[in-house]
Amino acid sequence: MLKFVYGEEYRTPCTLILGGFDGLHLGHRALLGRAEKYGDPVCITTMPGGKGKALFTLAEREFLFARAGVDAVCEIPLTEAVRHTSAEDFSGTLFSKLSARRVLCGEDFRFGRDALGTPALLKHLAPCPVETIPVIGAVHAGAEAPGMQKFSTSACKERLQRGELALLNACLCADGDFYGSAYFIGGAVEHGRQMGRTYGFPTLNLSVPKGKLLPPDGVYGGCAATPAGNFPCIVNIGARPTFGVEERKLEAFLDGFSGDLYGAEVRVYPTEFYRPIKKFSCAAALKEQLERDVQRLRSHRA
Repeated sequence: MLKFVYGEEYRTPCTLILGGFDGLHLGHRALLGRAEKYGDPVCITTMPGGKGKALFTLAEREFLFARAGVDAVCEIPLTEAVRHTSAEDFSGTLFSKLSARRVLCGEDFRFGRDALGTPALLKHLAPCPVETIPVIGAVHAGAEAPGMQKFSTSACKERLQRGELALLNACLCADGDFYGSAYFIGGAVEHGRQMGRTYGFPTLNLSVPKGKLLPPDGVYGGCAATPAGNFPCIVNIGARPTFGVEERKLEAFLDGFSGDLYGAEVRVYPTEFYRPIKKFSCAAALKEQLERDVQRLRSHRA
């Protein structure tokens, strides 16, 4: 069972991986792969509260880390006090709570006030061996930002904000484990206005976690993981102007599902942008468009 620590101690001898860990991109996966070779329990750090919204919330990260075989997570909220802690004090506090047999980090890892802590300094401060991993690979930065970028959370966020979901998931997925790695939005299914039922497209409404970074508003093809199984789906992120709803929400039509998921925790994976949100003249016109969207969704499964 995954264990979260910060105010308490984790005394199981472990391999400690340092980083922000807002999700798991391929650079993180390389660190995990190196840690697994040692055979000890793996503990990673995660640092919520950074600049801007998060790629994955803490609850979503817990799912990702557990699927990746992580044994413990040291959650270090980036409060003002933490931001102003010297590298020496940060290191001292961290190692007072964890029994690390070794430390792994990327060669670009920085810590402490003003990011003055470096892997070289860490090797002097840590009570165990420190191993640095070279920056892992590089990927195309995308259509609007030509060139190459290293794997990083910042690069993942840029892809998401540009709606480049295929590029984003290429940075996140490992070993074909799509449901264990790709970008998703997790949350509890809540009651909506149930308008979709009136024209044959019942949808689930998802309570989007506060602080969650979303792709641009629009209609997407994707899939949903639910307690009843996994289903291809059409995802609407944003307003619903046809029915006069301007609030930004997430709703999804699950192709092939019938039943009740109210209150259930689900994960929705938008994977392909279909079209922008628009106001239709009536529910019948919206239904015709949704039928075309579903045919597009099904054609990709054929």
